[in-house]
Amino acid sequence: MGVNLRDLITPTKITLESLKGKVLAIDAYNALYQFLSIIRQPDGTPLMDSRGRITSHLSGLFYRTVNFLEMGLKPVYILDGKPPELKMKEIERRMEIKEKAEEEYREAIERGDLEAARKAAQATAKLTSEMVEDAKKLLEALGVPWIQAPSEGEAQAAAMTLRGDAWATVSQDYDSILFGAPRLIRNLTISGRRKLPNKPVYVEIEPEIIFLDKVLKELGLTREQLIDIAILLGTDFNPNGFKGIGPKRALKIIKTYSSLKAAINSGAISSDFSIDVDAIREIFINPKVSYDYKLSWSEINEEKIKRLLCDEHDFSLERIESALAKLKKIKSSSLDKWF
Repeated sequence: MGVNLRDLITPTKITLESLKGKVLAIDAYNALYQFLSIIRQPDGTPLMDSRGRITSHLSGLFYRTVNFLEMGLKPVYILDGKPPELKMKEIERRMEIKEKAEEEYREAIERGDLEAARKAAQATAKLTSEMVEDAKKLLEALGVPWIQAPSEGEAQAAAMTLRGDAWATVSQDYDSILFGAPRLIRNLTISGRRKLPNKPVYVEIEPEIIFLDKVLKELGLTREQLIDIAILLGTDFNPNGFKGIGPKRALKIIKTYSSLKAAINSGAISSDFSIDVDAIREIFINPKVSYDYKLSWSEINEEKIKRLLCDEHDFSLERIESALAKLKKIKSSSLDKWF
């Protein structure tokens, strides 16, 4: 889920061309779940190989990463590790949503409502350990690095960006800026034409960037105060937030009382004793991250890619070779500088 700061933040549109040569730390699980949700048949069925194994995530990861490499970007994918204990409620909530969506999907299929079926199916996406292992193999064959975070992938990506090893973090969620990432890029892995929910209308989804210092300056806040606003609204570590408080009211409260604890102590808002404010703030301010990693981009192994995608998962050899042919055209230019 992540925290929803959309109503408080004004992003800036960017292009893939403007990111040429830049290292981008991508929230891998966020991207893989997007691919699993979006890349589906008209009735909501995900792409599968002849043995019934889901391949939507591999399709999205391959073609999108090839697109990044073709444009001269330097992606590095960050995988989630063990979630903080405070995230267990959110994980349970997500499981309940998936179970309900699966039931709604079956009912929609039975009554022949393909639109409802596809909508429900998108919420049933599950990422298994086998899917993650295949994603790692594909990235290695593409010569693209991946890093195993000790805990939250967005926290690791933010730490790498703060350190200067990456230029920006990439995720749909806003949590990266709470973790201190100076730059967050959204819509990079899902840009393109998308249908609006419940409407026969299509819109163009374009990449956008959010600068943390700009956000803090425009709102007149510190990062710690932005974290307090996030806790009021609801994070992965307190999914329900504080009852009856939206973005504008949350901003007003923090600007008036300087901190969430001060607002609670003054009686401005009711204390929710089920929410450990200090523990949540600590996760964002001092997250569990690792600096034991090495970033390197290597030669693409076409044979490994074909074995994994075509031989093991029934991808079209012609389409895979066509995509790889695009990379061959740039191999002697900007891509060579990486090796």
